[in-house]
Amino acid sequence: MDDSYQVIVVGGGFAGKTAAEELGRKGVRVLLLDANNYQQFQPLLYQVAASQIGVSAVTRPLRSEFRRINNVRVLTAEVTGIDAANRSVTTADGSRYQARALVIATGAVPNFFNTPGAEEHAYPLYSVADATRLSAAITAVLDEADREPSAEADVIVVGGGPTGVETAGALAENVKYILPKYFSPGLAARCHVHLMDMVPNVLAAFSEKSQAYARDRLTKLGVQLHMGQAVGEVRPDGVTLKDGTVIPARIVVWAGGLQAGRIITGSGLKQGRGGRVDVQPDLTAPDFDGVYVLGDSANITDADGNKLPQLGSVAQQSGKWAARNIYADLTGGVREPFRYWDKGYMAMVGRGAAVAELGRRRLQLQGPLAFVSWLAVHLALLPGFQQKVRALFSWANGYVTHSPAQVVVGRPD
Repeated sequence: MDDSYQVIVVGGGFAGKTAAEELGRKGVRVLLLDANNYQQFQPLLYQVAASQIGVSAVTRPLRSEFRRINNVRVLTAEVTGIDAANRSVTTADGSRYQARALVIATGAVPNFFNTPGAEEHAYPLYSVADATRLSAAITAVLDEADREPSAEADVIVVGGGPTGVETAGALAENVKYILPKYFSPGLAARCHVHLMDMVPNVLAAFSEKSQAYARDRLTKLGVQLHMGQAVGEVRPDGVTLKDGTVIPARIVVWAGGLQAGRIITGSGLKQGRGGRVDVQPDLTAPDFDGVYVLGDSANITDADGNKLPQLGSVAQQSGKWAARNIYADLTGGVREPFRYWDKGYMAMVGRGAAVAELGRRRLQLQGPLAFVSWLAVHLALLPGFQQKVRALFSWANGYVTHSPAQVVVGRPD
């Protein structure tokens, strides 16, 4: 057992990386554990899947992030067990690490809501591996359809939230602008994008005005909407809705929800909605002093007791706040309850189009101005200078010329 660290952080996403960074700069000895040796920028994974940007634009090695912070050690290892009572973790090779404070920020995994066939046949979109696998599968389907003049190449996206809307919009733009140029107009005519959800409107968390704009924009792009219709089964050749309607498709993309990773189960932590931990106002787990749960692993509330959404800004701010409270723990200070700075919501709905509701007062923007705001925010949030440059070049090339910079992908498994 190695107990030479003051803080152990499990997970190198927005929350974990930010917490480790803040603590390391204050001179705290931190061990950061993640199964991957890179940080991934999840909000842009759908663009990787749509071949609009490359993997190198949305990932950055964690050791690059911490190369100037000597107090943080990055260890690539899969955490297989968490002992919250002893603030310790066990990795796949049997090593055990213990510290005065434990931060759990293991992110999320797809929530298929026990839908038959979804886990076996649908493509989730919550990791770089998911995005590249989906991109390869789409390319393979298009290549096959190009060889068979009668073959359809429809794609279904399940989930009407920001991820689903952005994915459907990106794929529909490819059908409209890219397929006629790279393949043929005939193939483009045989490829359709469907978006479905059990709720009646897309972007349910947004205002009615934003919903209407997104719905209208998607329709103009050719997306076929099936809202207010629940998926009863995902099949290899499409989906069956709860009312018995069968919608054929070659690929089903699952953007229907998230839940906490399985590592939380068995940790001794009490799980709430979505398998996440209902943390206390100071971001600690109930009944476990010194154990902090952040990001998509936690159900976090604002100052009014309202549950906060699973957003990158929530994860990032919770990581920074947890670091402050941990430093107070280590130096004899006093913890403070988390105060969230509400920056609002955004979603892109294709080239030159987006919706944004900014700040606590929800300043509403639609169209090009919201699109520029979306670009600026996501460019600022990308983890490194090289990633920003790559993304900016890909966006400029793709949105101006309709020629995607990323058209080479591997073959599917």
